[in-house]
Amino acid sequence: MASRFLRPDSLAVHAGREDLADLGVHAPPLDLSSTNPLPDVEAGGLSYEAMASGGTPLAEGGAVYARLWNPTVARFEEALAALEHAEAAVAFSSGMAAFTAVTLARVHETGRRHVVAVRPLYGGTDHLLTSGLLGTETTFCRPGEIAGAVRPDTALVVLETPANPTLDLVDIRAAVTAAGPVPVLVDNTFATPVLQNPLDHGAAFALHSATKYLGGHGDVIGGVVACSAEHAAALRRVRAVTGALLHPLGGYLLHRGLATLPVRVRAQQDNARRVAAWLAAHPQVTAVHYPELAGDPRGLLGRQMRGPGAMLAVELRGGYAAARNVTSAVRLFTHAVSLGGVDSLIQHPRALTHRPVTAEAKPGEGLVRLSIGLEDPADLIADLDQALAPDRSAPRSGGEAGADAGRQPVAH
Repeated sequence: MASRFLRPDSLAVHAGREDLADLGVHAPPLDLSSTNPLPDVEAGGLSYEAMASGGTPLAEGGAVYARLWNPTVARFEEALAALEHAEAAVAFSSGMAAFTAVTLARVHETGRRHVVAVRPLYGGTDHLLTSGLLGTETTFCRPGEIAGAVRPDTALVVLETPANPTLDLVDIRAAVTAAGPVPVLVDNTFATPVLQNPLDHGAAFALHSATKYLGGHGDVIGGVVACSAEHAAALRRVRAVTGALLHPLGGYLLHRGLATLPVRVRAQQDNARRVAAWLAAHPQVTAVHYPELAGDPRGLLGRQMRGPGAMLAVELRGGYAAARNVTSAVRLFTHAVSLGGVDSLIQHPRALTHRPVTAEAKPGEGLVRLSIGLEDPADLIADLDQALAPDRSAPRSGGEAGADAGRQPVAH
């Protein structure tokens, strides 16, 4: 059955696998070849040129060299494009490599070097844009300020919804309208294609740190961008030149991860709802950032996003000292950066993922981010309960010093 006729859960299982029966295999093959035999000089050269120009291998010329294209990675790209309702997808060695490629492609294609970025954003993205490393100038703004921030030399508008780490929701269609002719990139990592499809709301690019929910098991790093065929060709050109192709094993693991993505996301979301509701009533918690609890005056839940997801953040009474104590005291949660895996993680964004961003963009001292996994929610709540116990709220050795005191950047 052609994948385009399947519902999302079936699509997650079968997309990118339609030819397996013809190949006589049940699991997708893993091609680890770094180079490929050439039929002859002319055919190989033409195929090389096709891939370096943003296309795919010519049947008569072969794949030539893995920096240009890999069949295992291409299967993952095909499946992700189907889930994101896109013409194509292009996979990269990390989410940051994917974002870099989009930015470089837009600058090269248009000659424009200005970017509008809606805060809050993932700390690595924010830091890269602030640094000017890609030769761009960035105007940071809030969602309602996009129209005023766009200039004649703007190449790209960047936003993330739900946003990292505060879970703010941004109206994608309103942002696209405000951006006018400038394409909008939406970081869809937190929502995944299960809960949100940015291209359906007018975005030009849906970007994922595939390391997170798409892989889902904390054992692969990758990034992917879903977009039009035209934009995909430009991204493949950047990828071929910069060498940012996703490793074939990563492509294999990410493709496998997609098969269980809908089941995992919905189960983790159910767990997060229970944990968030419990935290909202806890005396040591001053605020819970979770879309379903924060109110939804614009009606984005249901219209744009099909559920609140499995990420949440809390602000703790006691600020940095409380955040440090809780992240150190958990036993079932793992104190670690990243998110979206089957096990639950907890981390302090200001000290870690958002450490490199400028002062005005830093999250609060007492804000802690949780990625809710597949454990029994009663066990997760019990772990948080003991970690939040009043006798743990007093500062430990080291005093009340904040997350920025006397430390060097350690995580992006």
